[in-house]
Amino acid sequence: MSAVYGWLSRHPRLVDGVPAALLLLLGIGTGLGSITGRAQVTQGGQVTSVAPISTFGTRPALALLVLILLGLAVPVVFRRTYPVQAFTVAAAAGALQVAFITRPLGTDLSILILLYTLAAYRPRRSSVPGLCVCLVGAFVAVVRWVPGQTGLLQKVLLAGVIFSGTALVAWVLGDSMQYRRAYLTSLEDRAARLERERDQQAQIATAAERARIARELHDVVAHNVSVMVVQADGAAYALRTDPERAGQALAAISLTGRKALAEMRRLLGVLRSGDERAELAPLPGLDQLRELVDQARHAGMSVSLTLDGRPRPLPAGAELAAYRVVQESLTNTRKHGGLGAAAEVILRFEPDGLLLQVTDDGLGAAAAAAEEPGHGLTGMRERIEMYGGTILAGPLPGGGYQVTARLPEAAAGAAAGAAAGAAAGQRALDGAA
Repeated sequence: MSAVYGWLSRHPRLVDGVPAALLLLLGIGTGLGSITGRAQVTQGGQVTSVAPISTFGTRPALALLVLILLGLAVPVVFRRTYPVQAFTVAAAAGALQVAFITRPLGTDLSILILLYTLAAYRPRRSSVPGLCVCLVGAFVAVVRWVPGQTGLLQKVLLAGVIFSGTALVAWVLGDSMQYRRAYLTSLEDRAARLERERDQQAQIATAAERARIARELHDVVAHNVSVMVVQADGAAYALRTDPERAGQALAAISLTGRKALAEMRRLLGVLRSGDERAELAPLPGLDQLRELVDQARHAGMSVSLTLDGRPRPLPAGAELAAYRVVQESLTNTRKHGGLGAAAEVILRFEPDGLLLQVTDDGLGAAAAAAEEPGHGLTGMRERIEMYGGTILAGPLPGGGYQVTARLPEAAAGAAAGAAAGAAAGQRALDGAA
């Protein structure tokens, strides 16, 4: 059924050709009767005269009848494509009919079809004049066709009820169809727009998730691999002179590698599994800074951790952002600071937020001048700005490199009433002491 409807919608002229042919046949039947028949004019029940229905007589009226019938029926075929032109041609043919034919034809129904089409496909500035033409033509036709003995009131009622009423109904139906079509079109446009917005939101969410995963992978891999590289260099140096120390370094490499693999499995598990209830390792936070600093110390770096102010709980995402800033800063120190570079980590809880500062005395200034900003600095900036904070990273005038991040009170104090977070912050302070 849908295939048939689709074929019909693709061939509108063939569809409209059927009613046009029927109207033409109906008009031929009534028109031939107009030419060959006679009309009896009666008055008071008595026949007073017999007159030809066509004012042209029999033969001349045949050509005019064919012209009028074609002018009324053929425009129906083209009504969807050219509604104004089709109605104009039919109205002209109707005017000829009123002027030279003394009674209505069956093809006159095409005027109603074309008026409906005009109202359905064109704006009111085009359809209202067409309605006025039909109303005026209805009154003129009644005056022309109804015998003169009929009263004026009867003619007015006949024109208004039979002719003008049907024209008005056709116009109202077409006008309502146009507004219904416009309403459906607006609904379709809205649905398409919502679908496009949904696709765009999905693309944005996908890009954001990819960026988040890229940051996580970079932080995990870069930090742990840098520790393994430092330990491997130390083990190679002490392998002959101090085998025990080399063994400790190799054990540290193994432990760091296992931790890196566990972190990567956790991230890949999130990507592969659609079960949101999957058991995942807890995200690192401020209470694990001590462990992070100890890991850097075991890798041979001199690192100090200073916590200042009264600890306040942070949201899990903000704590993760602060942890990753410290992790990435220590990783950059190991990569660019050179041998013997020392770092200082300061975590200060201020009244208006949290200040996080990592400073080293290595060669990071020269490395920063020689390299373009990588994923690490970009990731830190995105993490901090996500919570309304700011971050500054750059070389110091006297040498070394410094990263300063600040989280506002909205992030630092969002969960100030949570006892678990307060306990975590206090554990971090106790561990640093």
